[in-house]
Amino acid sequence: MSATEIAQRHFSAAVAEADSTGQGVDSVCRALLGLVVAKYLENREVADVQSELRFVAENCDPGTDFMFMRP
Repeated sequence: MSATEIAQRHFSAAVAEADSTGQGVDSVCRALLGLVVAKYLENREVADVQSELRFVAENCDPGTDFMFMRP
């Protein structure tokens, strides 16, 4: 099982539980993001984590190609 498959399984379970308990999906996503950042900070420098988050934020539009994908 890949890391993506493991993460997807747990993410889907968290979203399903949020729905079934009346919690907002946005709240669960925000909480999970906070946990990811906290985990990153255990082994990475703040600037490195900020760079990672910036990359994801700047490339989150599914309708836009990544620069390295363009001819």
